[in-house]
Amino acid sequence: MTSAYTLTSRLRVFLKEPFGTLIEGTPQETMAKLKVLLISEQPPELISVGDVVSQNLHEYGVNPQLTIIDHVSLRDIAMPRQDPVEKMVYVQNPQGTITEQAILAVKEALESEVHTHIIVEGEEDLLVLIAVLYAAKDAFIVYGQPYCGIVVVKASSEKKAQVKEFLNEMKTSKS
Repeated sequence: MTSAYTLTSRLRVFLKEPFGTLIEGTPQETMAKLKVLLISEQPPELISVGDVVSQNLHEYGVNPQLTIIDHVSLRDIAMPRQDPVEKMVYVQNPQGTITEQAILAVKEALESEVHTHIIVEGEEDLLVLIAVLYAAKDAFIVYGQPYCGIVVVKASSEKKAQVKEFLNEMKTSKS
């Protein structure tokens, strides 16, 4: 397993803030607001990153094309395993890194038409960046903002450019 990127101290602080539109509220409130947004915007893809937000999406009848989870919430609360979907892919992605294996899994899942769950051994949070980078233009990437609600990132040209800047700043690991 080769790490392609390692989080820098500056980006660690910066990425704690919402990277898209914050929708505050309870799961019931955020899912209702998200459904309205999905109907009005009709994004070409929906991707979820994180266990709680992914579980809530499924419970409220919203099924992302790609779900990226690690079966952990807030670093230590084990989340229930979800029933298998069309395809499940397992990758390693240690905390604070983005591995080549994880990048490839996200790219392949988004290129396919198969509802995929990527199960991460390690941490999935930074894979939001990879999902934004490789998602279809104007796709929605949804992730949880602890104790606040959810964040919706629209994969616009501007967001994709911002992700490229972040990745350029991250330390490239040597194998």
